[in-house]
Amino acid sequence: MKVTLSFEKTSSKDVSIMVDALRASTTITLALNNFKRVIPCFTLDEAINLKDKIGGIIAGERKGRQIEGFDIGNTPCGIKDLKTSQDTLILTTSNGTRILENMTSKVLVGSMVNAKAVAEKSIQLADDHIDVVMAGVKGEFAIEDFLASGEILYQICENLEDYELSEYAKTAILASRDYDLLKEAFFDSRTSKRLIELGYEKDIELCCMKNITDNVALYENNELTLYI
Repeated sequence: MKVTLSFEKTSSKDVSIMVDALRASTTITLALNNFKRVIPCFTLDEAINLKDKIGGIIAGERKGRQIEGFDIGNTPCGIKDLKTSQDTLILTTSNGTRILENMTSKVLVGSMVNAKAVAEKSIQLADDHIDVVMAGVKGEFAIEDFLASGEILYQICENLEDYELSEYAKTAILASRDYDLLKEAFFDSRTSKRLIELGYEKDIELCCMKNITDNVALYENNELTLYI
């Protein structure tokens, strides 16, 4: 099995794992506790028009802030605790949902909170190539995505007997092995500093937690649903 790490665009036509550790991947993963599907939208107008058409809960952010008029922001803590009778979450974010738009392989969503589960599911789904894809921030490298990808890559390799690992992927694994340093780097990232200013420190804490859920989202037909 070929196992690689990429930035923004996947190098695999087989299986890709999208990682936007702060916060879209975590929000999507935990939303599947309460919603049957998450529909990612790539513009505000698209999200608003879709809610007018089908209903559901509309969530999203720009520059970390909840979008005015939306039901909730891109907050995994808020989504996790949300009580609703709706079964659809419509989500638009600055980075993670943007990356999904251009993926043509089979796509799973990964984060720290489901690293082991998404690794195992990717192996089940893949034929010959798993690519972990970092979303980054506005086209720039984000350390939290690199470290979360390292944890996912580590779990993939732990569950494979025969694999070819790219050096970029190997570097991410090595960087992610000290959990205390990983958490420190998460909180010291520019994304976290922005989120702390906006009052979302608890979201960062949640996004750092390892393997607290078996939820894995599969992106198919423009929807994210639980991959069984």
